[in-house]
Amino acid sequence: MALGAVLLGAALGYAAVRFRVEGDPLVEKIDAILPQTQCGQCGFPGCKPYATAIAKGEADINQCPPGGEEGIHKLADLLGREFKPLSAEHGVEKPKSIAVIDEQACIGCTLCIQACPVDAIVGAAKQMHTVVAVQCTGCELCIAPCPVDCIVMEPIRETVDTWKWKYPVIPLRQTA
Repeated sequence: MALGAVLLGAALGYAAVRFRVEGDPLVEKIDAILPQTQCGQCGFPGCKPYATAIAKGEADINQCPPGGEEGIHKLADLLGREFKPLSAEHGVEKPKSIAVIDEQACIGCTLCIQACPVDAIVGAAKQMHTVVAVQCTGCELCIAPCPVDCIVMEPIRETVDTWKWKYPVIPLRQTA
């Protein structure tokens, strides 16, 4: 009987490890569509909490300005919902941009480093700072805390490496 209990326990332990589901698969799919800027413009502290709220029905699919209309279309398709234009209260869609620091004007206060949600700004106290362009998500959270206004957002130029296929726009049917 003890041998049977040990074997059954081992089998259950194996099954718990082998077939465990990490999180909600729907949340993961929604989060994969979101732009991962972690900007908070949607009213949530990051993309994952917003994805969780969408999956639970606590948030609408049109609250993400960085994702734009393309992101809203993808979310509507995934969730089988009607497309809605971007909510004006959450912002407007802008071209993808990255932060650029005027290194001559930077005083090294570190306020921008503290504000960056993805650690894309490097530097030390009382030294100049710079932005690691490949990590910058363009969230604009570093602009407001800068006391000398040395940070600007520059649009990312479309190149062969940055070009993405645009989501097809299907015109809405007019009802008579």
